[in-house]
Amino acid sequence: MGVAQPAANRPQNVVARSLADIADQVGASLVAGDAFVTGIALSAASTQPGDLFFAQPGARTHGARYLADAVEAGAVAVLTDAAGADIIDATTGLSALPRIVVDGHPRRVLGGLAAWFYDQPARALKTIGITGTQGKTSTTYLVDAARQSRHTGVIGSMGTRIDGVAVPSTLTTPEAPQMHALLALMRERGVEVVSSEVSSHAITMGRVEGLRFDVGIFLNLGHDHRDFHGTQEAYLLAKRELLTPAMSCVALVNVDDRAGRRLHADADLNTQSFSVTGRDAHWRAVDIDLRLDGSSFTVIGPDGQTERFTTPLVGEFNVSNILAAVAALDIVGHPLSASVEGIANFAGVEGRVQFVPVDAEFQVVIDAGHKPEAINALLRAMRPLTPGRIITVIGSNGNRDAHKRPLMGRFSAMASDIVIVTDDNPADEDPATIRRAVVAGTRGSRAEVFDVGGRAEAIHKAVELAREGDLIAIVGKGDERHQIMRDGVIVPHSDPDEVEWALRQRARS
Repeated sequence: MGVAQPAANRPQNVVARSLADIADQVGASLVAGDAFVTGIALSAASTQPGDLFFAQPGARTHGARYLADAVEAGAVAVLTDAAGADIIDATTGLSALPRIVVDGHPRRVLGGLAAWFYDQPARALKTIGITGTQGKTSTTYLVDAARQSRHTGVIGSMGTRIDGVAVPSTLTTPEAPQMHALLALMRERGVEVVSSEVSSHAITMGRVEGLRFDVGIFLNLGHDHRDFHGTQEAYLLAKRELLTPAMSCVALVNVDDRAGRRLHADADLNTQSFSVTGRDAHWRAVDIDLRLDGSSFTVIGPDGQTERFTTPLVGEFNVSNILAAVAALDIVGHPLSASVEGIANFAGVEGRVQFVPVDAEFQVVIDAGHKPEAINALLRAMRPLTPGRIITVIGSNGNRDAHKRPLMGRFSAMASDIVIVTDDNPADEDPATIRRAVVAGTRGSRAEVFDVGGRAEAIHKAVELAREGDLIAIVGKGDERHQIMRDGVIVPHSDPDEVEWALRQRARS
């Protein structure tokens, strides 16, 4: 039977599944009672009437302890493990709720169940999964732009879009039930091509289980998430999983990146390569012309495809992202020639290498890059296009990978004339301690370095110091409009607004 689903991130019509059918699908060891289920929820907050609630063990507590809240929200059954079943039996009023008990961790059956529940929606779509330390968001939007937002879906850190219209979502890569529900919604709305960011966290935590991408793209590997993966090698191996034949029909790999070359040489992966630096590759960008007002280049494909592209985006890294996007589209049946117009008209993603219009004799660019390699790529791209000095405003997040802080300072100082180290999202750490770690990385450089507490004050100082021909690069926050302080306190903040305020003050003085 069919029922309507009111949520914007689920399909409007789904087939209700019996608890018995679900139990057969997951090979459950115990089923008690029966119910018809119309959705899957991992948290009480996301539960809707008719849902099956997944009660899983967590880092601090068991999800079964939130079952009462899920039932109040409309859950009609629960899937859990033996430990969760014991908690439910001890909870007044919940022991009679229909349940499925599985052996082992419930997450191991989640992806496959979600894909089956929504009738394998990815099989009706052309899917492109994108991983890399930086560039994932931009590349998903470039896929969308190349098709001019026609019959396209985008899933990523800036939310979900269907045909250019935003759809509510949360994580960079949604959990498996939300992912397959979104794909089912896109199928329902006539989407043909979906591009999705696939973070290393998502791969490790099984959020893309039950999904095999038509193309998996590897952009690059930088220093990040050491706090989660432990080592750089573990970080790479997590990303490699996306490229395996089990998860991607074709792996499209950037061989300008050292890790990409290693992956391309991996005999267990079905790879095609791409390059913008003249390396031997299946897909190449040649005759590249980089300017401050945009770029142009020719793409050559493995079957003789050749098209000249122009873009208002600047920098070699953007050329590389465009090459990945249009090559992946060509692989799934959208030819290079059909991508030219959309790429030419795409002005970029908000907060990603975004030039702020200023009535001044210098330039201001804002970027979300908060990883060493992303900062290095941006500043290296800006250097030959900047007649004056580069003034970089940079900070680092608290409660995150501390190993990268000196590297962020080092890369900033290598390509800048002036570095202003300030605060990003300090969270529960002392902001001054974070700044000192970033400043430590600048030692030995020729750059003039300032330590300025308060992000607004740092931006004001950069504008105050700027001269004709200079470029101010403000990195780390991009489109964010807040700062995260101690105890989760959110403070409003906008990099562009602070630039505007500083320019007014400069004009007055």
